[in-house]
Amino acid sequence: MLLPELVLTYFPVRGRVEATRLLLADQGISWTEDEVQKEDWVSGKIDLKKNAVFGQLPRLQDGGFELYQSNTILRYLGRKYGVAGSNEQEKTIAEMVNDGVEDLRMKYYKFLFLENEENKDKYLEELSNQLGYFEKILSKNANGTKFLVGNGITYADYHLVDTLQCNLDVSPTCLSSFPLLSAYLERILKRPKLSEYLKSDGRKRRPITPKHK
Repeated sequence: MLLPELVLTYFPVRGRVEATRLLLADQGISWTEDEVQKEDWVSGKIDLKKNAVFGQLPRLQDGGFELYQSNTILRYLGRKYGVAGSNEQEKTIAEMVNDGVEDLRMKYYKFLFLENEENKDKYLEELSNQLGYFEKILSKNANGTKFLVGNGITYADYHLVDTLQCNLDVSPTCLSSFPLLSAYLERILKRPKLSEYLKSDGRKRRPITPKHK
């Protein structure tokens, strides 16, 4: 029996792998979800945690090739499907911006899981400062009318879109002072294949994190 070419193994949440799903959906690439229940993972009922390279998910299986670490998976698929930048400079800038998005994501997780409501005002103030960096990045590329890097979408865009959506869940008005980011997000979410994925049952039934259940 032939295995599906791409298999994503993760918990039944959006979490660290949602940016990858956005990339695949927008590029018209099919994949199979291999969902792992948290209790099975923690209890050791399955051997997956023991066999995972760093004891973590997500995992990507591309035929017989296996990868862990969400940003490594994202970059790999970006290169494979031609959404990693059109030349060496763009590729390097995409890596830089993606690192910046990861910093933003980690601040979000720290707030969500370690601080939460008691520090919300402070978090939103810091978030505004961070979003300003991305507004500036957009402004320097076709006056904010295209993407983070160059003339085509890259994996860094999918990562930023997902991270912005996470933060909009915390504060629906967090982009109100950032017209370029607001228009950018709206523009990308209207891309036909991505829009179709966002309406899918799979997307809708998966919460952002386990905390959102």
